[in-house]
Amino acid sequence: MQREILSFSILRFVYQKSLKQTVKHFKFYFATMKRRDFLTKAGLATGGLLTAPYILPSGRLFAKTASRKVNHVVYCLFAGGLRQLESVQKMEGNLMPNMLRGTEAISSDLLGSMSAMLPPIGKSLDQQGVLFKEFRFAKGPTGHFNAHSTAICGQYSDADVDIRRRNATPTIFEYYNKHNSPSTTKLKSWWVSNSLGPYPNLNFSTHPEYGALYGGNYIQPYTIMEEAIYKAIGNPKKFSDDDKGRIARLRAFCDNNFAGEYKGIPSGIVNTASDSILVEQFLAKMYLEALDGKLNNPWGIPSYMNGDMHNVYFAERIMQEFQPELLVVNMSFIDVCHQNYSGYCNYLRFADYAVGHLWQTIQSTPGMANDTLLIIAPEHGRNLNPNTIADENGRLGIDHSNDEMSRRIFCMALGPTGVVKQNVVFNEERGESIDIVPTIAHALGFGDAIPKGMLQGRVLEEIFV
Repeated sequence: MQREILSFSILRFVYQKSLKQTVKHFKFYFATMKRRDFLTKAGLATGGLLTAPYILPSGRLFAKTASRKVNHVVYCLFAGGLRQLESVQKMEGNLMPNMLRGTEAISSDLLGSMSAMLPPIGKSLDQQGVLFKEFRFAKGPTGHFNAHSTAICGQYSDADVDIRRRNATPTIFEYYNKHNSPSTTKLKSWWVSNSLGPYPNLNFSTHPEYGALYGGNYIQPYTIMEEAIYKAIGNPKKFSDDDKGRIARLRAFCDNNFAGEYKGIPSGIVNTASDSILVEQFLAKMYLEALDGKLNNPWGIPSYMNGDMHNVYFAERIMQEFQPELLVVNMSFIDVCHQNYSGYCNYLRFADYAVGHLWQTIQSTPGMANDTLLIIAPEHGRNLNPNTIADENGRLGIDHSNDEMSRRIFCMALGPTGVVKQNVVFNEERGESIDIVPTIAHALGFGDAIPKGMLQGRVLEEIFV
């Protein structure tokens, strides 16, 4: 591999320099490097430590589409395998007070495992939109990548998705960038995900009529925040054996992701000059803020911010910078439920707070306030019966292996009064995972331009006034 990845340079550099010198070096580096050098030498378009978006051609002409409901949609894939019993059914009390009304007390044996958390942010979200308490991930294996693929592509898969390759089915980003009318800068579509290896593959497909030219911009906050800052250069002169092992794994991750990101992608993905400069400035600013420790707890909450919160925080910064028309963000930290049920409940509270903060940010961001549809849904549920792994409270872990409970999820939609119904709850089963993509396309006015038969689901008309 001849292309040098920025993360490798960082890791080599911090072995020899102090943290102060490192910060000074990278401030100079980002300030002086040329635009093309920034993209080619730093490797910002790779899937490694500092993952950059794919910026696509603009100026295309598209067919006239239907009128829009809103000008912005934010889609939050909530958490990482969430069981109905702990969420909308409140079996352990109301663990989601920002999203769900009610003051049901949290189970007493869990309280000692709970991190400090701020109180709810204003009125619960279920009073500001529509809540489907019984939604379904109806088909296909209940695995994270498979369910994410269904959520972003709007089609079920009857078999395990090959996580080493991109899907053949177009994503919501491709539908938006190809069919939206009039065309907009490609800075208006973003995919913000955690660091699970295959997730970068969900910003575009291998479909011959869509593909890389229509993919969404991609960024992976966790690898910037956790691997680059806290672990790699938190103590630059004193690396333990564990640190060195972590760095070796990081290098392997960068290598594998680099190869995966460029395999099968046409060479010379086109960037507009103006868009490239804006992306460079944004990524450099976020990276330097992380390097300086300014992103450790930007919300100022009494507990630490976990990776789910940082994903949402990066999404908020993208909104404030670019006012995207389509933004998809995921969270996954409650997946600790396999072996730590108490931690699962604790992280569920973190995820709930993050979504409340996301909605508050939308409503305070010029250009997006009162003009944004926020859709929130888990990718899949969890099993009814636990496994045999006990946590510190003696609570058993829960997997997600295709039982009926693992297919039950919820869906919530919020938006402006007069566009989205307010304070509506559907208790009966109504809607599936595949319905969200056509609903987004409908809300942004390009649903009728998508060729017939491409999407399996329906528009959730129940959301709209």
